Amino acid sequence: MKRILIASAALLVLSACATKPDPVEEVIERPAEVETPGPVFEPAPEVLPPVIDQPTTVEAPQVNLPTPGSIEDFAYQAGGEPRVFFGYDQFDLSPEARDVLRRQANWLSIYTDATAVIEGHADERGTREYNLALGARRADSVKSFLVSQGVSPNRLKTISYGKERPIDARSTESGWARNRNGFTSLRLTNIS
Repeated sequence: MKRILIASAALLVLSACATKPDPVEEVIERPAEVETPGPVFEPAPEVLPPVIDQPTTVEAPQVNLPTPGSIEDFAYQAGGEPRVFFGYDQFDLSPEARDVLRRQANWLSIYTDATAVIEGHADERGTREYNLALGARRADSVKSFLVSQGVSPNRLKTISYGKERPIDARSTESGWARNRNGFTSLRLTNIS
């Protein structure tokens, strides 16, 4: 009997070594599929009503405006430069020149203590005498328009520089065009 026991134990040991372990099955559970009736919609975002009792303020960009009544203010109100331009050998006012002069007249009607000298200029072409006469006609044209807009003629003086004081030294069409101008030069006294 001893023999049977030893043989059974040996058989048991040998059989344990020869067998492969059973593979472990990994079970992954899937969530149960739920059937939904019809399409699924996302909820609409919440819309808040506008607040009416609080005033809305908009920040305006900071602009450095000139001091009211100053020469810089006059130029600013006239559209950037208190100067009007003329065509070649011309002294009549263009529509653009009339717009500038209307703004000048408006400013002069507000600041009644200001006086002005209106300078007439010409380009370098032509004789000195001819350009002085043309500059005078240009200055008179500007003065006449300002007077027609309500500016007292006693507040306006004219002078012609002809071709003697060019603002553009180039001897080109664009340089000559800039030199054919009427310039309103202010004299400020006791502006309030």
